[in-house]
Formats: sequence, C-alpha cells, structure tokens
Amino acid sequence: MLASSIVAGGLVGLAISFRNLPDVRQLRNFLPSETTYIYDIKGKLLASIHGEANREVMPLDRISPHLKRAVLASEDGHFYDHHGINPSGVGRALIVNLAAGGVREGGSTITMQLVKNLFLSQRRAFTRKLAEGVLAIRLEQILSKDQILEMYLNQVYWGHNNYGVQTAARTYFDKSAEILNLAESAMMAGLIQAPEEFSPFASERLAKQKQKEVLGRMLDLKWISQQEYDDALKQEIKLGRIRSFQGSALPYVTNAVSQELAQKFGREALLKGGMRVQTTVDAEFQTMAEQTVSKWHKSLSGQGLRNNQIALVAVDPRTHFVKALVGGVNSRSSEFNRAIQAQRQPGSAFKPFVYYAAFATGKFAPDSIVQDTPVRYRDGSGWYSPRNYDSSFKGPMSIRTALAQSRNIPVIKLGMTIGMNKVVEVCRTLGITSPMEPVTSLPLGAIGMTPLEMASAYATFANYGWQSPATVMARVTDSSGNILLDNTPKPQLVLDQWASAATIDVMRSVVSEGTGRGADIGRPNAGKTGTTSSERDIWYVGTVPQLTTAVWVGRDDNRPLARGATGGGMVAPIWKDFMQQALKGVPSENFKPPSQFPRPKS
Repeated sequence: MLASSIVAGGLVGLAISFRNLPDVRQLRNFLPSETTYIYDIKGKLLASIHGEANREVMPLDRISPHLKRAVLASEDGHFYDHHGINPSGVGRALIVNLAAGGVREGGSTITMQLVKNLFLSQRRAFTRKLAEGVLAIRLEQILSKDQILEMYLNQVYWGHNNYGVQTAARTYFDKSAEILNLAESAMMAGLIQAPEEFSPFASERLAKQKQKEVLGRMLDLKWISQQEYDDALKQEIKLGRIRSFQGSALPYVTNAVSQELAQKFGREALLKGGMRVQTTVDAEFQTMAEQTVSKWHKSLSGQGLRNNQIALVAVDPRTHFVKALVGGVNSRSSEFNRAIQAQRQPGSAFKPFVYYAAFATGKFAPDSIVQDTPVRYRDGSGWYSPRNYDSSFKGPMSIRTALAQSRNIPVIKLGMTIGMNKVVEVCRTLGITSPMEPVTSLPLGAIGMTPLEMASAYATFANYGWQSPATVMARVTDSSGNILLDNTPKPQLVLDQWASAATIDVMRSVVSEGTGRGADIGRPNAGKTGTTSSERDIWYVGTVPQLTTAVWVGRDDNRPLARGATGGGMVAPIWKDFMQQALKGVPSENFKPPSQFPRPKS
C-alpha cells in the first residue's frame, strides 16, 4: 500500500512538470474520424468509404451491456473506482518492469489507453508511461466515466482495419454492437491486446483461448455467474466476414457520389466525416442497366465494333434524379466513369439545342421552312462548306423534316441566323459546362460533352423547361442524422415552355419517320441519333415523360468504330432494350403539345 501511494503521489507531482503535454480539454469537442456509408434509394448499403480508420460511432447506451462489461473486465476492472490511474496496477507494473530492465507490463487503465491512442506515440518507454498517467488524471477531471468509456470503445482498434465497436461487431459477427451476446462480447474484448493475432479469422483456437480468459476474469469479478460462464463457452459463434476492404456493390454510382461529395464537402470530410448518403439510384434498376450494357457490348463486338465502350445515363425529367449511371462495360477492368468523365462529341444529337434556340425566338416553329442547299462560310483563315451525311441536298424542307432526317445544312444555316452565341447560352442554361465556342460547326456537335450532360439537357426539354440540378444524391446526413445536403427537387423554369414542347414535338418525328425508328418502344417518345465523322462516337438520346436516357458508344482510344456505324442503327436498339425493361409496369403517357403553352413573341 505504501509503495502504491508513493507511485501515485509521484505521478501527481510530476504533472506539474509536464507542461508541454497536449491539452486534453480539446476532447470536449472531439469528433473521431468516421466511415462514410453510401446507400441506394431504398436503403441498401452500396459502399463504405474511409481513410485509415473504418469507424462508425456508437453511443454508449446503445452498446451491448455484455460487451461493456467484457471490455472493462479485460482491460480495467476498477475503471469506475479510480481517477485515471490505478495505483496498485501501476505499482505492480513498475516492479515487474524494473526487474526485467524494460517495459514488460503496462498497468494502463482505459483512460490511459485512450490518451495514448489520441495523443502519444506507441513507443514503449517509462517517460511515455508517465505522460499517460498525467494526461489520464487531467482527462478524468473534465470528462465523466461514461464519456471516457464511450470514447474508448469507439476509438480502440479491433483488427482488420476496424476502429470502434460497431464496425468490429459487423465484421466479426455480422450484427450490431447493440445485440452482441456474452460469448461474442468476450471474444471481441479479447482482441484488444493483439487484434490480428487473436482474430477468429486468423486463429479460432487463440480467439477461443482469449474468450475464455475474459470470461474467467468476469467470473472472478462476480459480474457473471458460473452458469453464464459455462453457457458462453459452449455457445456456437457464427462469424461474419472481413468488410473493411471490400469494394462497392455499384462502383460507377458510388464513384460518382464520392466525386460529388468531395467537391461539396472536401476529401477529408468524405474519408473521415461519417456521412450517410442516400443515392437516387435503385440497386436492382442499376444492375439491370449494367447487364443491358454488358449484353450489347458483346452483341456489338460480334457486329465488328471491336474494343467498344458503352455509357448509359437515365434521368427522371420530373426531378432530375439520376436513376441509372453506367460508366462502361466492366467496372472491374476499368474504373474510368465515361458517363460523367468522358467528354465525347455528340454529333447530330446536339441539333435539338439549336432548334430550341430558334423556337425560343418566336420566329420559327416546327413547320417553318429551312433550306437544304449548298452554302459556304468564311471560317478562320479559310472557307467552310458543310455537307450532309449522304453528301446530297434536298432543297426546302420543314424544321421537323430536317431534324427527322438529320440534315446538316439547315441546322447550320439556322444557327447562323439566330447567332451561335445564343446556342451556347442555351447550352449553359441547360447545365452543360463542357467547353464550347460559337463556331460555324457547333450545330453539328463538334464539341465534347458527357452522357450525363446530354441526358440532363434532354430531360429539361421533356419537363417543358423546368429543371433541377441533375444529381445522384438525394440526401446526405452526418452520423447523428443532421441534414448536410437535401436535394429534394426544387424545379425552376429555365427554358421557354412552348419552345421546349416544340423541340420534343419535332424529336418525336425522329422516331416515327426519321433516323431514330429503331427506338420505337410502342409508346410516345422523342429522341435524336448522333453520329460523328469517321464514326468515332455514336449516340442515341431519347425520352418519355417519365424517363430520359442517353446512350453513347465509342472507343477509349478515340479510333473509328467501324465503317457505317450509326447512332440509329446500333445505339437506338440499346436504348430501346433498356427503356422497355425500365418502363415495365409504368403507364404510358403522352407529351403535352406546344399548343398548351403560349408561344414566345418574336
């Protein structure tokens, strides 16, 4: 007793001299790093994102009483009786270490372990042990025992990159830390001293041995009965699986979410902020989209389109929520997300933006006559003579016919008439941020755009000019449920409604009598094909009132796909296949005709 008192008194006295130690008062507002979890629209877990520490913080009152007692019995049986250090434990450790000529026994309380983990190095030395004691005494003066225990249980390392009781419980036993039984709790408590060594995934024998030691300590402390001890040893343990390093269930979706989170909150918050993200995507719907892309990749390869890649984005026009986002044919072989990262030329799929800009002036309508005749423009240092895909000219025709047949000359003439700057302005209003210049060839889509930009823009037409920012995230909260981001749609009218309806109306003719016949799904729909020069990019972007989908096909090396490859011939069938599956059970709806909206004054 005298030796113990001397040791304790010495530590208290040394506290005065430890003036350069960290200020433990900062722990009053301490927030440990937490894992961010991403879920689908129905709450299915898609991925967990974290830095070094995979952690989900759990309040003390929700942690299983069995686990709390098991940890206390294993690490600090007198936790609620001391004031940061246990004099008898420290004295015993000091005698052992002096006899051994080095640090052999810790004698650390839970409070000392906590301050070591948070503030000090892991080097075993007498000076560090003294610092632990000083900081532990200080910490117990500002935090309650329950606060310290809660912080410890959520901070301690449990092996396999699991920090805190909740992620550990889910890894080892596939259940919440709330409902761990006595046998599981004792096994988990036995991990703390050497988690990887005593892990049941590494050695079931050693794990059971440590479990027995913890149960024995609980029995000695009279915290459990002999019957509970015997029953716990006999109880069968059903193990979970190592989760910390498993990949995402839907990589293209979760990568897009991660990118958007990092932009809005910073990468540090993404890795350590413990956010809970509800995406706009249904996992089953997304899986169907990915399977459709994979199937058509094989089909197109068989048609001579070697090394093809496919991206698909589906957006709900009413909310601008992304419903499916497929960035390639195989996320395991390539993480590059072509749906949001690849800026590819849309070709003729760009033309509706020009026709909308013309309609919005009030000077043109779907049946206005345009000229498909030879023309030449001064462009830069030379002359530019645009041609049609078939190199022919068909004279006067309506805008409806010009778009349905994807004629190039009329749309360039119209763009020059209204001004290319007006076309660029419309694109910016539609949320297209990809670089573009008001050059003569702009109406032919000779600029790079992402499939997400295309789908979102067409969705605004389908919603008659009403737009919300396209997003893959519906809601983001912190781990306590506080809302960080609420993407509940707040549509704004950004386009002229008559001009939007007129654009949809002429795009319906593309399907009924033009280059998009392969996209006929037996219900009202509108869309546009896109094929760039040398067949490097082929598209189909189309919509029904409830869903807008963009499909792109091309090669990552930007080489031509195959001679004669077109959006109408090869991409429209992909769009059709996907939409027929996506719209099963969804009632057929018609678009509103332009006549339902006031026409803009010219």
